[in-house]
Amino acid sequence: MRRIELDYVLTMMLGMGQGTGGTLGGSKEVSDLNITVDKPLQVEQSGELVPVFFNPFIERLTPYQTEMIALNLMYGSHRLLDDLVRTGSCDLSYALADQARFRVNIFSQRGNLSVVLRKLSTEIPTLNDLHLPEVFQNLAKEKTGLILVTGATGSGKSTTLAAVLNEINEKKSIHVITLEDPVEFIHPQKKATFNQRELGNDFKDFASGLRAALRQAPKVVLVGEIRDRLTVEVALSAAETGHLVMSTLHTIDAGQTVNRILGMFDPDEQEQVRVRLADCLRWIVSQRLVPRMGGGRHAIFEIMGANLRTRETVVQGESEGKSFYEIIEASYTFGWRTFDQMAMAAFEQNIISEETALIYCSRKGVVARGIDRIKKARGEQGNTTDLRMKPESSAKGSTGDAQAPVPMTLKLK
Repeated sequence: MRRIELDYVLTMMLGMGQGTGGTLGGSKEVSDLNITVDKPLQVEQSGELVPVFFNPFIERLTPYQTEMIALNLMYGSHRLLDDLVRTGSCDLSYALADQARFRVNIFSQRGNLSVVLRKLSTEIPTLNDLHLPEVFQNLAKEKTGLILVTGATGSGKSTTLAAVLNEINEKKSIHVITLEDPVEFIHPQKKATFNQRELGNDFKDFASGLRAALRQAPKVVLVGEIRDRLTVEVALSAAETGHLVMSTLHTIDAGQTVNRILGMFDPDEQEQVRVRLADCLRWIVSQRLVPRMGGGRHAIFEIMGANLRTRETVVQGESEGKSFYEIIEASYTFGWRTFDQMAMAAFEQNIISEETALIYCSRKGVVARGIDRIKKARGEQGNTTDLRMKPESSAKGSTGDAQAPVPMTLKLK
């Protein structure tokens, strides 16, 4: 397979619908291309994989076909080949002329190569485009400290950070350095000055790239992902010395984010790390993409800022009555939100279904009661639970026959 043939295949995958040969649009826009042995070429639409129908149709890809696609994407790079052999996977970016850019992961499975290409947006999103809560304006106003955006793979962390950086780009004349693997959103030079560096091509690892960035006079540093202890140490040092550091973690909420960072250090070091983290932590934003009614996906967030209660809880750890969940819940007026509050709000606005709200929430009991209140306000019947005790006459004896209720007498001495 030649590179021109690969580009043709990728173009067809971007433009084909599920079995219809039609172009994709609206809620059916392609987010990922999946190339796996023994499966047809597939694209992901609204969270589901669907086959791409070529003429002639490729029902099952062979190991040779997937390997040829992978090698063409790597384009003879010795570094990528070395990563693939040593670690079993490699990351790269790929541009399809002027049509699209991809973040690519090539990995081995059962002796074969598979490829997943995540389509990157060619336009920089804004906070308004993403309909992010108003509190996100405050993230872009921070001068120093650490901002973490967390969530599962594919939950939109990079897109959220790109929107925050775009807000900075529109309003501040400062130097911004990004360290990414690979570069996803290419920020134009507006009011801010952007230098975007890619792992492997421009720096060796995140820790060394971040250490070098501190000598390049930035005001804001984006670290694509915090992966190890060394990166955490340098990020904390940067935040403590007057820089605004933004990064991502694969954690599901604020509590797990703090625990993940602490878990990278030895037990005897964690007390000092807690104090440092409490001093420089500004925001933790966790996010989940949930199915939207009528198709597509909707983002819900857990948003936690910094105040005396959060700092104290970071230093001392969570306890009953002092959990991050309860702190966020009590700070609703400041724009902080729990996943549960956002799930109930999305249900109330008919954006997501009741079932989706219950699946993606943090505390099902809280959300179930909230949904009942919403349904009652609408005049619908809620899912209230019958808490009345069953009469004793319904109890079964050892023989299976109903027993008569035993009268109880109260003896007073």
